[in-house]
Amino acid sequence: QVQLVESGGGLVQAGGSLRLSCVASGRILSANIMGWYRQAPGSQRELVALVTLGGTTNYANSVKGRFTISRDSTKNAVYLQMSSLKPEDTADYYCKAKWGTENYWGQGTQVTVSS
Repeated sequence: QVQLVESGGGLVQAGGSLRLSCVASGRILSANIMGWYRQAPGSQRELVALVTLGGTTNYANSVKGRFTISRDSTKNAVYLQMSSLKPEDTADYYCKAKWGTENYWGQGTQVTVSS
């Protein structure tokens, strides 16, 4: 059974930084793609950033230059370093891992940025 466990969320002032972590268990092979999504109250879940097994990254325009995604394939882990945080970054952040056509989600971690 695949499980994704996120950590690192919290409350931070605007301009501050946070680092989110997500570790996937239950699969020996590394996920093809790992990524972070977020969902603010009243909004749809949106892609923040993703990274492929080969290291290719993709970012939402709103976070480019401020967020950095990385992964440790030996641990099936993915990280999101968030800097220069803005109040509009406030949301629940979800980790996602993809093996072939199978997608798995974490339970989410809350990030709140105060102005």
